[in-house]
Amino acid sequence: MADYHFERECRTASSEVFTILDGDAPVGRVDFHFAGTVVHATLCVEESLTQEDIQELVEAVDQELLDAVGIVRDEFIVHVHQGRDLGVFSNHEFGENGGGSAE
Repeated sequence: MADYHFERECRTASSEVFTILDGDAPVGRVDFHFAGTVVHATLCVEESLTQEDIQELVEAVDQELLDAVGIVRDEFIVHVHQGRDLGVFSNHEFGENGGGSAE
């Protein structure tokens, strides 16, 4: 059984973002968007997770991040994307023309 825990990356008035860890290893990321009584989530997970792992993770997200903090909702909608992480990019890494940095 996985040992999922969550580290908050950022929070706004209507959204939150968490990195998902299994032990010390990052296995995904979840973005929440709060729209009244509906919570939309985008869950991005590593390629290695099985369908059962993903279902377990969705349940953990619901219980530990939504139920635990008392978010009242009528509906919880989760969009799941599975693949490999290509990295984190910032506009500070691009050259003046918006392309890759010139060397």
